[in-house]
Amino acid sequence: MAVIFKNTNYSGEVLNALLTVAATGNELVEKGLIRVEPGISKKFSIPRLKTGKMLQKRKEQPTETDSKGDFTYSEAELVPVDFMAFTTFNPRSFEQIWRPYQPKGNLVFAELPIEAQNALLSALSKQVTFELGGHFINGVYGSGDDQLFNGIVTRIMSNNSVIKATGAVLNSTMIAKLGAVRKAIPAPLRAATGLKILMSLNDFDKYDEELTALPNKGANYTDMNVERFKGIQIVPLAQWPDDLIVATVTGMDITSNLWAAVNLEDDFNVIEIDKLTNAGEKYFMKMLMKADTNVAFGEECVMLDVRTGGGAIDAIAAYPEELVFSDLGSTQIIKVDATSAYTIGAVPAGFTVDRAEWGLNVTTTVNTGGASDKQGTLILTLDADGTKTAKIELFQGNNA
Repeated sequence: MAVIFKNTNYSGEVLNALLTVAATGNELVEKGLIRVEPGISKKFSIPRLKTGKMLQKRKEQPTETDSKGDFTYSEAELVPVDFMAFTTFNPRSFEQIWRPYQPKGNLVFAELPIEAQNALLSALSKQVTFELGGHFINGVYGSGDDQLFNGIVTRIMSNNSVIKATGAVLNSTMIAKLGAVRKAIPAPLRAATGLKILMSLNDFDKYDEELTALPNKGANYTDMNVERFKGIQIVPLAQWPDDLIVATVTGMDITSNLWAAVNLEDDFNVIEIDKLTNAGEKYFMKMLMKADTNVAFGEECVMLDVRTGGGAIDAIAAYPEELVFSDLGSTQIIKVDATSAYTIGAVPAGFTVDRAEWGLNVTTTVNTGGASDKQGTLILTLDADGTKTAKIELFQGNNA
């Protein structure tokens, strides 16, 4: 990367400031919609406790068999992964732009005017924040440079406990879509502090126009309508996918259903600047970061997804990619991250597979007494794109 100049005929007599392009920031963080847990370098578990129904008829002498209800403890994980921003430039590039910014003395970055340094840092910071905002929402973890970590949308799509709203389709009005979402929200959740509806800015504009068009109700054409539906606040997000509406509990404290983990919050603002090589003229800017996102409870997310798939990145991944069972048999968990629904292929003989909140439970029974080893490949196929698959190798030996 270098400092690139395009279509300029400026002679260096008047201009005294560099302008940087404005960019949308990290909206989930800046709007207080997500709980950010700092200081997580490896893994952070979101502790969750669920209870069953407890009340029953009174008994004079209750016994163990009369016990009703249970406590179920589980964890949702945040596993920050490494990524970075790295770019190089040559300070001498500024010599050709305008006279006040020509370096003095030795050609080192520190001797560039402070205005030029700040402009470069501002541009880098804005771009990194903008890209991070997109990944916090739409990120998909993979091997490519654009697949840094899983965003909130990916986490919601891959959670089997998410409540899916029905009754509205792609061409429905926004009022109908929002009505379908509200109808699907469980009654106890409607009164929850922090409950908000997340939708794209384009979708809110459509909703605003529908309200304005209503006779004797909506705002006039010079005003915006209130960002609210049936008492529930709407938060329009510029980087949120169109035709996807999610209602969930948000906030910056531990009651939020949206979580993120980072190494240090300052990592997103700390920029290292130094010479690329001791003998060279180029300098580099470098930022090292870690991040991951997740939802605490899938059942506290209500989703209406009427996308055609054209704007979404189709992906599916499963981990671990290999399960080894003892001869005594057991149940192991496969975590599945998928951007949409997926189909479970033929299950190898001797194994059973059931859907769970974050993926699949794979179970085997006892395999002793001279029985053969059991092995096979389980294939998961994304419904939206049959070419996207995830493979898990299953094996159970026989130690008899």
